[in-house]
Amino acid sequence: MKTLYLIGGAMGVGKTTVCQILKKKLDRAVFLDGDWCWDADPFQVTTETKAMVLDNICHVLNNFLRCSAYENILFCWVLHEPEIWNAILSRLDRRGCQVKKAALVCRPEALRRRLEQDIRAGIRQADVLERSLSRLACYGRLPVQRLDVSDQSPEETAERILLMEGVGNFT
Repeated sequence: MKTLYLIGGAMGVGKTTVCQILKKKLDRAVFLDGDWCWDADPFQVTTETKAMVLDNICHVLNNFLRCSAYENILFCWVLHEPEIWNAILSRLDRRGCQVKKAALVCRPEALRRRLEQDIRAGIRQADVLERSLSRLACYGRLPVQRLDVSDQSPEETAERILLMEGVGNFT
């Protein structure tokens, strides 16, 4: 049986790092970061581009799910609204697949510290700080397991994800 890991969380919380660790720990694993499906300059959020990125994500995830080479499929993105989770899950062929869903969260001061470090390093733009902090509360309302990563290393978070059961009531 395949396992699909859907990992949501605010920008800067560590989703990509955790998924890269999981990819190495799991057998026959493949990883898609939702940001890779919408890496544009200029970055534009329109009805058309939102539909395009969902189509890109679902197309790639379905290809991974159909491919016999992969047993574990990892996906992460800023999944802060139930509608985003539902839009993705409703378009995936999950026959013979268990789904593990989690949202990585942290205390606002921990997120601010992480993002400020990324801004100083030139990895992120300064405008990410308020956008990410403002979305943090959204994750508390999602019907998925929330993992507080404020005081955890990415390796510890990956281990927690490996131990969790498939949870949440998205379709």
